[in-house]
Amino acid sequence: MRPTRQLWGIGLLTLSTAALAVVFSHPLMLGATALLGTWILAHQYRFYRDLDRMRRTLSVEQTPDRTGLRTGETTTVTVRTTLEPSPLSLTVVPGLPTATVAQSESRPTTLEVDPGLTGGSTTIPLECPVAGRHQFDQATVLATDGWFREELDIGPTPTLTVDARAPREVHVGSGGDPVSVVQGQHTTSHSGSGLTPAELREYVPGDNIDRIDWKATARLATVHIREYEPETDQPTTIVVDHRAALDAGPDGETKLDYVRDVALSMVVSARRLGDPVGLLAVGNDGITERMDHATEPAQYRRIRQYLFDLEPTLGSRSGNGTRNSTSGPSRQPAHTPGVGQDDIAPTTARVALRELESGGHSAFSRTLGPFYRHRQTYRTDIESEPLRGAIRTVVRRRKRRALMVLCTDDSDRVALTEAVHVARTGGSRVLVLITPSVLFDAESPAALEESFDRYVAFEEFRRKLDRLEGVTALEVGPREQLATVLATDHSRSSVSPSRGISDG
Repeated sequence: MRPTRQLWGIGLLTLSTAALAVVFSHPLMLGATALLGTWILAHQYRFYRDLDRMRRTLSVEQTPDRTGLRTGETTTVTVRTTLEPSPLSLTVVPGLPTATVAQSESRPTTLEVDPGLTGGSTTIPLECPVAGRHQFDQATVLATDGWFREELDIGPTPTLTVDARAPREVHVGSGGDPVSVVQGQHTTSHSGSGLTPAELREYVPGDNIDRIDWKATARLATVHIREYEPETDQPTTIVVDHRAALDAGPDGETKLDYVRDVALSMVVSARRLGDPVGLLAVGNDGITERMDHATEPAQYRRIRQYLFDLEPTLGSRSGNGTRNSTSGPSRQPAHTPGVGQDDIAPTTARVALRELESGGHSAFSRTLGPFYRHRQTYRTDIESEPLRGAIRTVVRRRKRRALMVLCTDDSDRVALTEAVHVARTGGSRVLVLITPSVLFDAESPAALEESFDRYVAFEEFRRKLDRLEGVTALEVGPREQLATVLATDHSRSSVSPSRGISDG
């Protein structure tokens, strides 16, 4: 409880009267001082009583028109108060998040409630230029009777979820035809390993003896097998490539922006189905973030927030961004005891390995050396490529089959093909979302003339991936640019890429 300026004036007058009463020893002035003090105390008591009554009946609501929006979009917040008639004047200041900006300068951002009224409301246009979750503070109510004033924090604290601005017209499909990637219900009609009992049946030769139900066997006097319903959830690992190559395209509509938008939709779909979701982010130097599968609400929020904040990694691996093209690790020739230059006598495995590594001139080394060095080169190349190495790390740790959603581009088709082969290890399903580089190049006349041919080559590559068992490969990119590319060669070809490319 704080005094207003008017009360400060009365207080100064009271002090002045008390000082004059002491100086002049005038009893009337002393009485006036006592009367002013009593008057102040009476007003203070009445204000406290009215404030307490008002607080018990006051209700304040802050209601956003939309709780989810994108950066740059505008929503409205309705501030509404209800209370019993009170002699106090109220000023309600909404607890707008710090990252938001009120859009209307002509409309007040506070709500005034005059004495005797039972409430009021106002609407405030609001924009949030920063992506993330932004929580309101409680509304601040300033109550006053003209002499005293008090501030109260009242009301709920809603939350705004602001997503990064998405690229316009995101196309996901094959050969120019749109396809939905939202996951549907995945149930099973066959029995297997799990936790929920499905049926009890007699043992037949070939059944796994671990599934014998010994209690039922003892009760029925014949060997019986207990079948269980397999787990129907689908663990999903979202792999997002955010290397420098994914930075191609205009601001807000880069390759990364398009694959990010689809990855976010996959997270929303998995949350709706209750599927465990994990994340793997791959930059120029390898894994930048790894989140194991989980189904807690915090996991989905954590992945979404990380995707919103994700930026392309600039620079290049090992300084030049190229894969290791050397013929293998450099090693000093080592003396191999017991093996002459033309000696192919039996050797131990270790001695033979040293002979191959040293590049010796024996018949043994000359015969097997080229094959060994080729294997070494391939192994070094595999391990130095960030995307394949990251996926290999996840596959090695995987305990059960999962859907892997691979979001990347086609800048290195050989590496992408090998990464897909690694991802489908163990029979797991792979969804490959590829941004065609041809859709993100500069729209120069020369580029447009050859864009259709380049898109046809991309479509052939996508189909080769799509024909792999357990693999679905789709294109992701700007719909408008795709339509432009498909229209550039109508005069040369009357067959669309979706039907004009042979399956060979």
